[in-house]
Amino acid sequence: MKRILLFVLTNVLVVAVLGVVASLLGVNRYLTSSGLNLGALLGFALVMGFGGALISLLISKPMAKWTSGVRVIEQPSDADEAWILETVRKLSERAHIDMPEVGIFEGDPNAFATGAFKNSALVAVSTGLLQGMTHEEIEAVLGHEIAHVANGDMVTMTLIQGVMNTFVVFLSRVIGYAVDGFLRKGDDRDSGPGLGYMLTTLVLDIVLGFAAAMVVAWFSRHREFRADAGAAQLMGRKQPMINALARLGGIKTGELPKSVAAFGIAGGIGQLFSTHPPLEDRIAALRNFQAKSPGAV
Repeated sequence: MKRILLFVLTNVLVVAVLGVVASLLGVNRYLTSSGLNLGALLGFALVMGFGGALISLLISKPMAKWTSGVRVIEQPSDADEAWILETVRKLSERAHIDMPEVGIFEGDPNAFATGAFKNSALVAVSTGLLQGMTHEEIEAVLGHEIAHVANGDMVTMTLIQGVMNTFVVFLSRVIGYAVDGFLRKGDDRDSGPGLGYMLTTLVLDIVLGFAAAMVVAWFSRHREFRADAGAAQLMGRKQPMINALARLGGIKTGELPKSVAAFGIAGGIGQLFSTHPPLEDRIAALRNFQAKSPGAV
């Protein structure tokens, strides 16, 4: 319930902020008495599309901590926490990035990385993962998350999401205006958009939103293969990552908040909307990967 409330509240605040920004820039007045102002509409679509994605990226670390209950390890309280910090430090040096914050959260086996910048990221692992895997497998999972950070996946995913959001907002309103014009032939349109515009825009926001989500999910699945290969590269061998994936295939993995689900080690439902490829496909890809000596991803 806490996750849902935070997610809804955050999205309401983001939309409100973007609405104010669009109003200040004047791009929310794309419907005029003389027709559709495509320049203003594009500006509105860019503000709504990229604005939401960028704000989500910038607040991704604190949101992940709040929604997942992450406890950042400031000073290790036991040998396991000391080992985790040292392992992340070692992997970060190999990946040529600054040491990220390291945290632990309660839950079934999973892990994620998040953060707006690769040199100030957060890597978190669940208690279930720490209890259910060997040190070598945990190191492979940490390498996978470090690879996400080093590859700049958070920023890349934000840019792709922004492009898709812009596409949805712009195209749905252009088509909505065209449909409204067809339905209101000969009518005076000075009174503003009609029911045809509003209904068409609403439906297309949903339909095109699903199509955009499939594109984003496709790219997310693609970078999972890269992160798996990155873990093998950082460790200098691929077998630990293969073992970790095989282990995940035999246990129940934990659900992550929507804001970081794409950067977990496992998760996603349905082939078209899944952010992660099937574990067997990832293992097969790793078996064909030629891991080199530890070094940069």
